[in-house]
Amino acid sequence: MLTIYGSDLSGPAIKVRLTASFLGLDYKWQIVNLREGEQKQEWFLKINPAGKIPAIDDDGFYLFESNAICKYLCDKHNSHLYPKDVKKRAIVEQWIDYISLHIGSNFIPVVYNRIFAGRIGKPVNEKAIVDGLELLKQYLPVIERQLSSHKHVVGQEMSLADIILFALLEPAEMAKIDLSSYPKLAAWRAQLKGQSFYTDCYKEYGEMLKAPASL
Repeated sequence: MLTIYGSDLSGPAIKVRLTASFLGLDYKWQIVNLREGEQKQEWFLKINPAGKIPAIDDDGFYLFESNAICKYLCDKHNSHLYPKDVKKRAIVEQWIDYISLHIGSNFIPVVYNRIFAGRIGKPVNEKAIVDGLELLKQYLPVIERQLSSHKHVVGQEMSLADIILFALLEPAEMAKIDLSSYPKLAAWRAQLKGQSFYTDCYKEYGEMLKAPASL
């Protein structure tokens, strides 16, 4: 059986969980207690020697790094989310890279400093917040334009790029990242939040944040 090791508040872990849910997989969601350092214990380091979540155990096959896990699951189950055609796959990869390298690298520091730093007793880096928000103004409009002419990030059909972006943006409201300037993006998010692959996992990211034990 597939076991996904993660945390309810981990964007990368949520990404893997949503992918598995979209694929309709039977899996076990195993919470790793980050506060207690469970990710650094010997048993978990055998699964991921970097001591980070997410990771999976697929009947004895261990894999870590969220994008790699999502691609593996899609490939194994022949999902259209990650097409076999080399050109179609390249386009999906293009947008996965764009989302991860340009949006994620600027979004995540804002989320960390506005939500998590204070909760775990770390100093808040205000410059990282300002810089991240400024760069998001450069990169989010590209997604908005893409969604103005396509139903989904790559085209008319859902792809893995959608799930990766969707999971990444989950803490936007809690981190006070204003997405109101991007109506197409907002409509796209709302549509996905109503689908069963999402609601089968949880109701809302903010609800999980109210449970300190899940950090």
